[in-house]
Amino acid sequence: MNTKPFKSGLGGNAVMITRVADRQWHALDDDLVVGRAHAQHRPDGRLFVSIDAWHDAAFDLLAEAMLARLPAPLYTLVDEADTELTARWRRAGFTIRRREWEYVVPTDPRVTGLDGVLPPEGVTIVPAGQADETLLRAVDRAIRDEVEATAGWQSMPAEVVGAPDGDTIVDPSTYAVAAGPDRYLGLIRVVRVKRPRIGLVAVRAAEQRRGIARALLAHALGTLHHSGADAAWAEVQESNRAASAVFEGIGARPMSSNLELVR
Repeated sequence: MNTKPFKSGLGGNAVMITRVADRQWHALDDDLVVGRAHAQHRPDGRLFVSIDAWHDAAFDLLAEAMLARLPAPLYTLVDEADTELTARWRRAGFTIRRREWEYVVPTDPRVTGLDGVLPPEGVTIVPAGQADETLLRAVDRAIRDEVEATAGWQSMPAEVVGAPDGDTIVDPSTYAVAAGPDRYLGLIRVVRVKRPRIGLVAVRAAEQRRGIARALLAHALGTLHHSGADAAWAEVQESNRAASAVFEGIGARPMSSNLELVR
């Protein structure tokens, strides 16, 4: 692996950039690490980059090194409140692609107003880990095709990249579904890593406005509440007003906003 340091052509700066691993760089000032850069593919297949640097010069040199090595397009995510970091990325040629709100979602049904919410007649909720994988993949594929035909799946928050055969269900145990007589009508995915995150809630287009999404949320949040989690998190794109209305309608609060930038 190439770990040979090199100097940027910006001139006069003593900071040296070293590629220390695949898609990882360090900025060194007299052998002191003054910045780190990293690139990683997100689950949706896009390449995201990040830089943590002490000062602008180190940031600019790391950005220069990364951009020379990595294929476009490149993405990064920044807290909108961090105007200094946003300015650094824009100086490197990145532009704002979209804004996402991060919501904290209460799980207590007495707070959400979902206590007693049931699915519509003829629909049952299948708990996470109990769904038929063939039917689960079928509803996931159908919903993705519907979104792709309208807003485009790239408008969704970071998602799961498809396998070569098009399968996008990496872990079936994270999905609860709304089941009709002969097929699944909707799904919700809750991932628990550091904190519970609602990664996706979606319903087939022809089945929307029946209360299926609320029933899925009632089930998922109720399950989290009974397990001891008092809140979950969800990201919603600013332009998706319908999703914002759903979450705000159950007491969710926007806690911060992130900017997705692209070069």
